[in-house]
Amino acid sequence: MKKILYILIPVIIICFLVITVSSSQTQLHKQENKVTVSKNQNSKISDKLTAYDVKGFTCKSCHVNEYPTKNDPGLSDCPREYMVSEYRSPKEGPDVVVINDMSDNYSGVVFSHKLHSQMSEMSGGCTGCHHYNTTGPVLNCRNCHDKNRSREDITVPDLKAAYHRQCMTCHKQWTLENGCNTQCHLQKGTNIEQVLESYKGKEHPKVNSPEKMLWETNSDKGKMVTFFHDEHNKLFRISCNTCHNQENCIKCHEKKPREDYSKPVKIQKSLEEHHSRCNNCHSGNSCTKCHSGQELSPFNHGKSTGWTLNSYHNKLECSKCHGNSVPIKKLDRNCNSCHKNFTKGKFDHKVTGIYLSEVHMELECKDCHTNGDFSKAPNCKSCHDDKSYPAQLPGTRGKK
Repeated sequence: MKKILYILIPVIIICFLVITVSSSQTQLHKQENKVTVSKNQNSKISDKLTAYDVKGFTCKSCHVNEYPTKNDPGLSDCPREYMVSEYRSPKEGPDVVVINDMSDNYSGVVFSHKLHSQMSEMSGGCTGCHHYNTTGPVLNCRNCHDKNRSREDITVPDLKAAYHRQCMTCHKQWTLENGCNTQCHLQKGTNIEQVLESYKGKEHPKVNSPEKMLWETNSDKGKMVTFFHDEHNKLFRISCNTCHNQENCIKCHEKKPREDYSKPVKIQKSLEEHHSRCNNCHSGNSCTKCHSGQELSPFNHGKSTGWTLNSYHNKLECSKCHGNSVPIKKLDRNCNSCHKNFTKGKFDHKVTGIYLSEVHMELECKDCHTNGDFSKAPNCKSCHDDKSYPAQLPGTRGKK
């Protein structure tokens, strides 16, 4: 019996140790897997945070609490101006919308949707009204705003308040009245079909923008500022809402609009108000970029950049070389920055204004353009002792 016990006891101990070690290893593997998953999740979160940080996001962009929790996240209003990822055109929407959700108490409102959406292009676009509608189909106001005034969540305006908060500010500034019976709400008995028909196909008149604007200042850097509006909008392709974001109708529909832009005017504003919009692009420029003792001349590529555009390049839009980024990105003078096809047989040399002779057409680009540097004049000395550019040309200039 004792011999059996001597044999069983060690076997039981060994089995116990094996089970314990196996269990420990399994637990360790689970923990390692959790750590790996956690690292992957943290990596994904880190990538997202990095992406947001690039756009100027911080925790404070969304949370007003110092220490947000699940139960009390302390969320602030949605920073929608950074999050809109789709441009919606006024053409996508209807010409006219009838707002009669509260027709039990009020007459319906015929809302000229197309006219208003075209006006909104000057400022915030569709998101001015559809403010939490960042992507996908555009939602109706009632998707978010409850028709009932008596509601559980009073942080979101009810439907009536939402409509009036969107409309009344501009309309009161424009007409100095609330417009209940003259601008929005129809009188009882009005033929609504007639009103609808009057708005169909109607579009907002074209905005006549000034070519340039002159301002008087007290700056010791220069008493006059010349702003070439057409250049910024048409030449540099800066959209209206880049500068006029969140402005309302009264900015354009003033009681006494400025008609003569050829004479300088003086407006009393703070230093920050005067420069806030310009600094988006010109923060690194000298004050004399805008300030002078006299009216400045329009933009000249050669004078401003030291590179005079000739022949082919002076016909191009700025965005062809500089892209659509704001502020405009700087380029070096090497043609390879834009042109990746400078190789024999692929590059159409006539776009430079010079048609190569048959002999020169057989040469490699580097035979004339030393080291592939197209920003410098061609070098003829490798083949000709008695020729130089531009005294002698490798072909003919202009059209054949």
